This record gives sequence, structure tokens and C-alpha cells, in this order.
Amino acid sequence: MKRITIALAAVFLLSIPAACQSSNKSNKEKEAMAQQNVEPVEVPMQNGMAKAYFASGCFWCVEAIYESVKGVEESISGYSGGHTENPTYEASNTGRTGHAEAVEIIYDPSVVSFKTLVDVYFGSQNITQVNGQGPDYGSQYRSIIFYQNDEQKNIIDNKIAELEKEVGEGKVAAQVLPFEKFWEGEAYHQDYERLHPDQGYIRNVSVPRLKKFQKKYPELIKEGAMHNEH
Repeated sequence: MKRITIALAAVFLLSIPAACQSSNKSNKEKEAMAQQNVEPVEVPMQNGMAKAYFASGCFWCVEAIYESVKGVEESISGYSGGHTENPTYEASNTGRTGHAEAVEIIYDPSVVSFKTLVDVYFGSQNITQVNGQGPDYGSQYRSIIFYQNDEQKNIIDNKIAELEKEVGEGKVAAQVLPFEKFWEGEAYHQDYERLHPDQGYIRNVSVPRLKKFQKKYPELIKEGAMHNEH
């Protein structure tokens, strides 16, 4: 389970700059290799719904963010981006599976576009933080945005180019990888933020991240889904 204390958060934040340089190079090298050697898997639409895949730190946080967006029917927590079969929460936390905590977004493309989902992705994270988000640090918390075809990759590349005009070239930390497979997470992780509103990590990390996103993009939020309305 997630553990958070002020002391640990401080240690994580202090340790990030020293670790970022080597980690960023490693991730970018892996990204380049993946793009050269792997054809993306395109997930077919089903009942008018499409699927998209993102990793951006704790999946409890990302799941809740996307489920508040108009046009998103469901957000499922799980694992992707790694090299092992049937990853578990405990195994992914070792950092040795290659997988990151990820979400599967089931959405109606007639209501919300993939481009908007990409905007949500970058608009709800620290785009320059390598191998983590907030106090969660490690390769299992790294940011990855997955594409299923050339059109999606172009949307992602254009968004990153736009962002790097603001933050500096090469400073957007997210890996851009061809989608291969999503492994659904354990049942107790699903809808975790909604089901455990009083859990310490949820109160101190997930809810503030959700509120910050919703305040930034009120036009994208489902009616009645603003967190402060609950």
C-alpha cells in the first residue's frame, strides 16, 4: 500500500535531481529501442467505445482523474510498459518487472477525443518529473504515454513539442511507447480513491491532485463530478 509521511516526501524530493539525469537517459534509450523494434497493438472499438492507455504515477490518482472526465465510461488500474507476464502489485513495486502503474481508459470518441485525453494526461501531472509523480518515486511510477497507431503518435509528439516550448527541449519526462499489452490490476485497487476517501495517501496526495486538475479544466468535468461537490 502507499505510505506517505512528511519526512519521506522530503527525502524523495531531495533525491530526485541526482537520480534524474541517468534515469532520463536510460528511459529515452529504451523508448527509442521500443519504437524501432515493436509494432503497436491497436485495440478495436467495442460497442462504440475506444480504449487508451496512460501511466502517470500512482494509478489510484490517474484512475480518479480520468473517471471525472466527460466521455470516459471507465478507468481501470493495472500495469503496462514492462517485460514480465502477469505482473502483480508486489512485483511491480520492486522495479524489476519494467512495468509502470497504468490505467486503461474506456471512452466514447464521439464525446471526448484522444487528443483531449492527451491534454488531460499532461495537464494532470508534473511533466518534467522523471521516474515518479509527487512523493511516489521509482520506475514503477514513471510517466508513459502509449500510442496504438501513427495518428495517435503524431498527436502525442505535437503535444510534447508544444510543451517543450514552455519548459525546454528534452525536459518532458514521459516516455512515448507503442502499446503492447495492459495487465489489469488486483481488484482491491479498482476505484480505490472513491472507496477509501479517508485513507491517508488518498487525503494527502490523490485528492489534492484531482482537485488541482479539476480546477484547471472545469469544462472537461462531468456534471456532479467536481470533488468539492461530494
